Amino acid sequence: MIKAVVGANWGDEGKGKLTDVFAKESDIVVRFQGGNNAGHTIINDYGKFALHMLPSGVFYDHVTNVIGNGVALNIPAFIKELNAIVEKGVPMPKIIVSDRAQIVMSYHVLFDKLEEERLGKAQFGSTKSGIAPFYSDKYAKIGFQISELFDEAWLDAKLDRILPAKNVLLTHLYHAEPLRKEDVFAELIAYREQISPFVHDTVKYFQTAVDEKKVILLEGQLGALRDPDFGIYPYSTSSSTLAFYGPIGAGLPQHIDEVYAVTKAYSSSVGAGPFVSEIFGEEAQALRIRGGDAGEFGATTGRPRRMGWFDVVATRYGCQVQGATHLVLTNLDVLGYLDEIPVCVAYETDGKRREHFPNITRLENSTPILEVFPGWKSDISQIRNYDELPELCKAYVDALERMLNVPISLVSNGPKREQILTRSPKL
Repeated sequence: MIKAVVGANWGDEGKGKLTDVFAKESDIVVRFQGGNNAGHTIINDYGKFALHMLPSGVFYDHVTNVIGNGVALNIPAFIKELNAIVEKGVPMPKIIVSDRAQIVMSYHVLFDKLEEERLGKAQFGSTKSGIAPFYSDKYAKIGFQISELFDEAWLDAKLDRILPAKNVLLTHLYHAEPLRKEDVFAELIAYREQISPFVHDTVKYFQTAVDEKKVILLEGQLGALRDPDFGIYPYSTSSSTLAFYGPIGAGLPQHIDEVYAVTKAYSSSVGAGPFVSEIFGEEAQALRIRGGDAGEFGATTGRPRRMGWFDVVATRYGCQVQGATHLVLTNLDVLGYLDEIPVCVAYETDGKRREHFPNITRLENSTPILEVFPGWKSDISQIRNYDELPELCKAYVDALERMLNVPISLVSNGPKREQILTRSPKL
């Protein structure tokens, strides 16, 4: 059995809680793309955690956690995060790292910061974690796979090829100090010492796991609308955020049995780019401060999230490109303060009503068409059975399911593990 948990929107949908819940039923949990530029917030008996590099199965003794070949591996961040959870009382988890995963270098972070500074007001809202420069190098074939760390002559020769081009950019475009070969070489050797206990041939590992019929959970980062092909490019991330990239980024070329797309009962986004259902001012702040366990602030950056009403157009499209077999609706309890709940049911673009998510140039010129639903005006966070929710609350969920045409199987009414309700879809 292979499951994927992915985002239907811009990221920040509440995937961490769901992956934590599913990890309990899994043998293997896999991170298959992205790096430490985004995080999953998990609340459990050990405390509250914002995971950036670690898979969400690290809190379960029976789970093997895999960092796949598609991940942008920041080794110091990985080690720091691992030590931090152990210091909080979490038993040392089982973790393996693909020998084909590539390394985020310190100069990737440097280039990311310098480029955002150069762009000024035109910047893309990067977290400045080095992700875009990392993936640029990966596909230009000048990145470093973990397997390369174990051949010093190979590293030495490769640096002679890479550094001249890097230093031209640093000195002439960014007016910064050039990289020194001895410093970069020492960085690579230090990374080898840190990561070597975890390195495995994960392709071989997964072949055995599939033969043994293990339950495998693929854990996505960010969401469909940040995908570089199908998202709001160029306001996207640099790796595929889609479920069907999961088997590639994991080293597991197999069919996915179930795809759980996650969306909030309203919209939120960190980063730049068009956000049609966005709200502002006091209206946005009222929703922001109620969102989640500690409000709507990025798990990695701490930035206040941009807020909006539920966007049917964007979410339906996100579910389509994710190949969603199930939908999970999170943060439903947050809306309990509202008398009326607006929902973006269509866009007006160039004077026409549109119900299909448009390309970036039309998206920039779209405005929301809203439909208003009555609020239930009560705290639902203590309810543990979906059928006990207020009728107006269930009517809101039913309406979203009809418009999205994807079965809503699970509903979350709070940040804790036990605050997730099983629902019988009506589709």
